[in-house]
Amino acid sequence: MVKKSSLLLLSVIMALLSACTSTPIQAPVVDRTTAPAPVTVKPASPSDDARRERDERGLYTVKKGDTLINIALEHGQNYRDLAAWNNLANPNDIKVDQVLRVLPPEAGNGVQIGAVQTPSTIEKTPPVPKKTGPRGDKKPYTEGALAELQRPEGAEGNGKPERGERAPTQVASIAPAPAPAAPAMQLSAEDRELSWIWPSEGRVVATFDEGKNKGIDIAGKPGQQVMAAGAGKVMYAGSGIRGYGNLVIVKHSNSLLSAYAHNRAILVKEGQSVSKGQLIAEMGDSDTDAVKLHFEIRQQGKPVDPSKFLPNR
Repeated sequence: MVKKSSLLLLSVIMALLSACTSTPIQAPVVDRTTAPAPVTVKPASPSDDARRERDERGLYTVKKGDTLINIALEHGQNYRDLAAWNNLANPNDIKVDQVLRVLPPEAGNGVQIGAVQTPSTIEKTPPVPKKTGPRGDKKPYTEGALAELQRPEGAEGNGKPERGERAPTQVASIAPAPAPAAPAMQLSAEDRELSWIWPSEGRVVATFDEGKNKGIDIAGKPGQQVMAAGAGKVMYAGSGIRGYGNLVIVKHSNSLLSAYAHNRAILVKEGQSVSKGQLIAEMGDSDTDAVKLHFEIRQQGKPVDPSKFLPNR
């Protein structure tokens, strides 16, 4: 009897297990729509036209790697003047995208610059309206009117073809004007009166090449004399411009300055007046791979060929 009860109980359990396995339970399906990732909009940087406009107004936007000293050199100014014009308590504390005045306040159209300015904080100067001359009366198109328009200004005549001449039947083609020749270096009377000498003896191992070499390189020996190429005032003496080593900059006029780089020692101080031929440094190899003098002449901050100023030798 007990055996039959056990068998019956086992049969019931097997039946229940079979029922459980025959009806699978499916997980509910949920349709989830993935939301698109948010798009990060990068603020537009100032256009080249805007930067060019600021440059024309005597302003400069600081780029990565800039120092106040190299900005001053590129614009032919003293870095101390730049600090004063921009109310900089610390000349070394300038920031990328900061806008600095690089011309004297009276030369910058009256734009006031504070310690920190960004492109968005500068009020754009309204465009100057273009002047136009009075319009002449419109004439109907006729061959006579066309001939009159083609007549040089001030020439006599009533627009009719002379006897024996044939009236024009088509507009004469106008040949394009030849491209103007590259303008010669413009020097003020003050600049023309300056006289120059070679800053050091030695062989020129690199000549001026706009875009590649901003001056000339003169080879020499350690400690060799470096002299002021012209009379002027020392506007910088130090090593704050990367790639120039121990550098001396002499200002000769409002538009001309000279630079003497890679010196072993500097023998003058900022603000000191120097005469042409005065010893200002000793040649060396600071921030370069060979003993040499790198010599530049800059006109309004732009490098120019020193050979145009130095005497033949």
